[in-house]
Amino acid sequence: MNYQPSNGHTDALTEPNSTSSVVFPVIKKSKKYVPDKDEQNDNLANDYYASNEQDEMIELDSTVGTDESIPAQAVPFPPLAAISKNKVYGRYKGQLGNFELELRVDIDGNMPLQKISGDYYVISGQTKSYFGSFSVGSITTSILNNVITITGTATTTWATSFNKLKIVIRQTLVLQPLAPALLQWFHITTNAPGALYVCNNFSRAFRTVRLEQDRTSGVIPFVSYNTGALPSGGPARLLTINSAYGEAGVEMINAGISSVVPMALAGVDAKWTNAELHAAMVNHFSLYQNAPAWDVWLLHAYEHISPGVLGIMFDQLGLQRQGCAVFYKGLGGASAEQQRLQVYACVHELGHCFNLLHSWQKSLATPPKPNIPSSLSWMNYPWNYPAGPVAFWNHFPFRFDPVELTHIRHGFRNNVIMGGNPFTVGSSLQDIGGLFEDNIENTANLELELEAKKTYLLGEPVVLETKLKTTTTKNKRVISNLHVNYGFITIGIKKPSGEILEYEPIAEICIEPEYTILNKDNPGVYESSYIGFGKQGFIFDQLGTYQIRAVFYHEDGSRIVSDTLKLRVKYPVGKQDDEIADLLLNEEVGYLLAFMGSDAPYLQKGNDALNLLAEKYKDHPLAVYAQFIKGVNEQRTFKTITPEKNLEVRPPNFAGGEALLNEVIDKSKAGKGLDNISLNQTMQILAKAYQREGNMEAAENTVKNIVSHFNKQPIKPEVKEMIARDAATILAPEKKDKQNGEDMVNEG
Repeated sequence: MNYQPSNGHTDALTEPNSTSSVVFPVIKKSKKYVPDKDEQNDNLANDYYASNEQDEMIELDSTVGTDESIPAQAVPFPPLAAISKNKVYGRYKGQLGNFELELRVDIDGNMPLQKISGDYYVISGQTKSYFGSFSVGSITTSILNNVITITGTATTTWATSFNKLKIVIRQTLVLQPLAPALLQWFHITTNAPGALYVCNNFSRAFRTVRLEQDRTSGVIPFVSYNTGALPSGGPARLLTINSAYGEAGVEMINAGISSVVPMALAGVDAKWTNAELHAAMVNHFSLYQNAPAWDVWLLHAYEHISPGVLGIMFDQLGLQRQGCAVFYKGLGGASAEQQRLQVYACVHELGHCFNLLHSWQKSLATPPKPNIPSSLSWMNYPWNYPAGPVAFWNHFPFRFDPVELTHIRHGFRNNVIMGGNPFTVGSSLQDIGGLFEDNIENTANLELELEAKKTYLLGEPVVLETKLKTTTTKNKRVISNLHVNYGFITIGIKKPSGEILEYEPIAEICIEPEYTILNKDNPGVYESSYIGFGKQGFIFDQLGTYQIRAVFYHEDGSRIVSDTLKLRVKYPVGKQDDEIADLLLNEEVGYLLAFMGSDAPYLQKGNDALNLLAEKYKDHPLAVYAQFIKGVNEQRTFKTITPEKNLEVRPPNFAGGEALLNEVIDKSKAGKGLDNISLNQTMQILAKAYQREGNMEAAENTVKNIVSHFNKQPIKPEVKEMIARDAATILAPEKKDKQNGEDMVNEG
């Protein structure tokens, strides 16, 4: 059958809203008139619920699509006035020809949005496939003679002229089941009737999602929180992850699968890297399937490799938004404050899996929406709230805001379902270029500067330096987390072809921000981010000139827009450059560059490419990047959760990693390797590797080498002072968690 869009006047049912050869649904009514086939479809909908007697609501004995009738009630009923009516909301399902409709009616119940939406599926033999979605953002509702009539115009994911709809639902008493919803489509200009669907209610929830949760040993995962334990903006109730989503209209079903990962096997390094988490999701998610599905994975772990990270939503090329993790190094404990933060982190990270952005980043959606930094939502950061975290918690109702509820309940299926459209795509129901427009006025006394090499070989990793500086001598508190993975800064890139895109990392990391005071003595903060590979794949894969801009989001909501940085990707000079470009533009190598190495089996071809680059082309300038990635990965453990849910730990190879990192440092000092910020980072990694190995003399000498090297460089005195301050803390022992589990929120 051809499922291409139709104008509604062909003999075949080619799209779900229109048909001229109408196949009427079977409607058997024992006490009602059944219209002839040649009567208008819209009359069919009206006649189905035509009311002749007041007591028909009690004695209704007709059903839809069967030959059976509802038997008469044998018990006496109280007066009609004493019986309340069912609330009308939830999911309804009906079928016409080969099309199955899942209809969502949102006009009553918890936080009704007065919206209608639905998904169409095509039934073929014993298979069912997704066809498309529609939503009605503005509806008109009326009630007459206990019949609810809903009208509106739908936005559809496919082309159709039949996008006006009318839904008729009989109100029933609480002693009766919900009545069917009759949906009639009409032509947008002629009002000619199209397809009619009779849909029976099958769920009060607008979505149903299966949640699989696993935890690492030693972690006590969140169970429930009483919102009345501390001041808040909503009614006191006991909240679980499931009930929090239940309030949003999502039936969150526990998958019944739970594993404990024995972290004692991990030795001293129990910190999770993005690479390990990504590999864990691929190998360990029991419900995982290579298709969009209403299944999601939540890992309760202890600590992320980056200090202060409370949670992370995994993202990847292809299927995305299927798993997330929360970290109890900053969340664990039994106090009310810690339990509150735990429910917040769990619901927040799962919200990303539904394709929800942070409240202050809605403009990054495709298409964009206005940012809502003052939203009292699960998706906002308490510490980003304009009036401060105390004010946020005191007014937070433990809910999603209406914009987010609309997306969760009524967003097009592929924009919401896990494994559907990529993160941010379709995450709002509304051109990136405007995001980076200059401010008309900037009184924030902050500037953002970008720096990178001016030219790159094709395939060479692009590392961007970001500097946030103050323009006043007064103290200015700013968020110091400038790495692109943390979401406080957004990078826009214009490619030589003219395409404009945002850099979107392959992992969405949620972190409690760190702050620093900028002033005359400390005028700026710096960060270096690899931006060559994101969820779009390789960014700098074309020859020519690129333009880069960035936006920093200050805690008061100000947008600090950078200058425009230009860089050029030049042609390979010879055969060797061309061969190396092929190695570095391997998708698996992109993951390894973004993860700073990985042992994941599915990235083995990428590691083979890096090994070839480091060995066969070891004298080429780009070999330093292979040595860096391999060196970082070698000096750390790598934890793998097997399909059997066992934890395998590959111990660090300190000697191999340190040798590679020392070679990278030597090349970079000679001006043939990494940029200064990345070089500083590499030397810090090396010092910590020596420290973990127990070679304190080498660790201390490496720290002294950092200060000595950069003091000789032509950089500003305040930068040298900042490097010296940071170097003094590299070998400091990590804070130990208090035995009673309290005051852990900001540790790490």
